[in-house]
Amino acid sequence: MIGPHAAHARSVQLTVDAVSAVSPGQLTLKTPCSEWNLTQLLDHMTVQNLGFAAAANGAGADDALWATGAHRDDPTADYLASAAAVSDAFAPADVLDRQLWLPELSREQAFSGAQAITMHTVDSVLHAWDVARSIGRNLDPDPELVEFTLGIGHQVPDGDDRRQPGAHFGPRAQIPAGASAWDQTLALFGRSPDWSA
Repeated sequence: MIGPHAAHARSVQLTVDAVSAVSPGQLTLKTPCSEWNLTQLLDHMTVQNLGFAAAANGAGADDALWATGAHRDDPTADYLASAAAVSDAFAPADVLDRQLWLPELSREQAFSGAQAITMHTVDSVLHAWDVARSIGRNLDPDPELVEFTLGIGHQVPDGDDRRQPGAHFGPRAQIPAGASAWDQTLALFGRSPDWSA
C-alpha cells in the first residue's frame, strides 16, 4: 500500500500534468464541478494548495488565505506555483504529526497532518480528473494511487450533507457492474465517469 507522502506527491503531479495541458482559450470551459468554469476551478485549486501549504507551515488559521474569486492574469501559472508550494510544505516526514488549522472544515478543532495530507491527496486526484475532462482528456492514475483514493471513498459517508449547496463531494453516483477501480472511485465521490462538456 502506498504511503501518504508518496500518494500526495503523485496526486499533486497529476494536477500539474492536467493543468499544464490547459490552453488560454479553454479557461471558460465547463467543468464537472457544475458551479465553476475552468478558470474558477483553477482558482479554487490554487487557493486550496496555498491554504493547505500555509496550514502545514503553522499559518492555516488566517481566513484570508482561503478566499476565492481573485482575478488571475495567468490562472495556470498561478496554479503551478501553488502546486510547488504545497508539495514542498507536505514533504517533511514530521508533517504527519503536526496540528493543522483548516478553517474551511472546522474553527473549533485542528486536524493532524496525516488527516490533512489525505484530504488534500483526494482533492488533488479528483480535481486533476475534473481539469482533464474539462478539456476533453482522460486521466489514468497509477493503480496504487487509485487504491489509496478508493479506500478513502468507501470511508466517506453518503449523508444528506452531500446534497447541500457547497458540499465538498456530491452524492455517490451509481456504480455499474464491472466498473473499474478508478470508475468506482469517481462514483463514490459523486463524479460521473462518463462526464463530458
